[in-house]
Amino acid sequence: MSNYLAIATVTATLQRILQAVIQQDIEGARATTLSPSAISTGAPEVGVNIFLYQVTSNPALANYDSTPNRTKGNPLNRQVAIDLFYMMSCYGNDAELQPQRVLGSVVSTLVDKRILTTELIRSTCNDSTFPFLVDSDLVDQIQQINIVPVDISLEDLSKAWSVFYQVPYVLSIAYRACLVIVEGRENFQRALPIRDASPAGIVPFPASPYIEQVVAQGSRFEPIVIGSVMIIRGRSLLSEIVEVHVGDLVITPISVQDREIAFSLADMSLPQIQAGVQSLQVIHRIASTSPLMTNSIASNVMPFVLCPTIIGVAVNHLEIIEDNLRSAVVVVQLDVLVREKQKVVLSLNEWTTDSPNVYMFDRPPLPDTSSTIEIPIVNIKAGEYLVRIQIDGAESKLGVDDDPDSPTYNWYNSPKITIP
Repeated sequence: MSNYLAIATVTATLQRILQAVIQQDIEGARATTLSPSAISTGAPEVGVNIFLYQVTSNPALANYDSTPNRTKGNPLNRQVAIDLFYMMSCYGNDAELQPQRVLGSVVSTLVDKRILTTELIRSTCNDSTFPFLVDSDLVDQIQQINIVPVDISLEDLSKAWSVFYQVPYVLSIAYRACLVIVEGRENFQRALPIRDASPAGIVPFPASPYIEQVVAQGSRFEPIVIGSVMIIRGRSLLSEIVEVHVGDLVITPISVQDREIAFSLADMSLPQIQAGVQSLQVIHRIASTSPLMTNSIASNVMPFVLCPTIIGVAVNHLEIIEDNLRSAVVVVQLDVLVREKQKVVLSLNEWTTDSPNVYMFDRPPLPDTSSTIEIPIVNIKAGEYLVRIQIDGAESKLGVDDDPDSPTYNWYNSPKITIP
């Protein structure tokens, strides 16, 4: 970040860089920072004029000053990220090709000086030629400033010069300095921190339950399936009567503590729930018939992903299309429901180590909700295949051979189908 002198510091640094080189390449050449209309009267006979003709916000950091960035405590002031566009106009004796020689010197110099280093900026601010930059703090900016050429079409170049009233065109090239962070002068107003983030309690409840995390017991990376013991972590979870709501289902928890609740889906008569993203809430209730008293209060909603489990799989309507290619219908029995509009993908991985084939098939639309789905497969080679089902991105698990004496120990081994 830098103060109001940042833009002038970039221009002055470019002038010093080019002045040091072009005067060695072309005798008497100078780098100036005049308006194009003043080149004919205020500039020497040969040299380059550096004119800042456009300033735009940097697209990559357009939200640099957004509220989420400010609430992290840094920066203290408002900031804006900008790019500076310069027109480098080369002039001199055309008979001796001085403008082109100056242009070549400029391009060659800025190829090597693509970055305005802290040393270049610091030496500019300390240069007695620029006493007005002594208070510049551009050297402290964390982001580096790059100088890159800008490709301008002939039409855009003519438009740029048309804004310079009655100024004849001279040989020019455009460069962009990106990016410059300019800081405001006024500090943000920062409120005191919130001591308690939980919602205010409603009588007779002292505090509303709040869910922070929902995971499978044992590991937060373990997929959640029917039968998983799930852990709800949060605060103010303990109450007289506690219910866990998963969608429209009401579940009685296994254990309840103030910071943790354990519950399971295994005790339900399934299938009653669909695979995919589920909404979960903790509900506190009290036994009361008084119309003047609130008898329940709900927590925030926390989503989790329920993965399907394949209970059974079969192959029907097998047909031989040609040598070693088959078509069939795979019937999959799941422990969850599949709704009409849910996206279902069947994955088949050949159970072999010799260049296994992999196939994926979409399920056609279902006429109604069901836990049994039929998926046609075509042009599949005969062989043995591991079967996975994916419903709205929630994927079924594969079984693993855990027999140490088995030749396929620690391999995936189920569920499988055979395509004869």
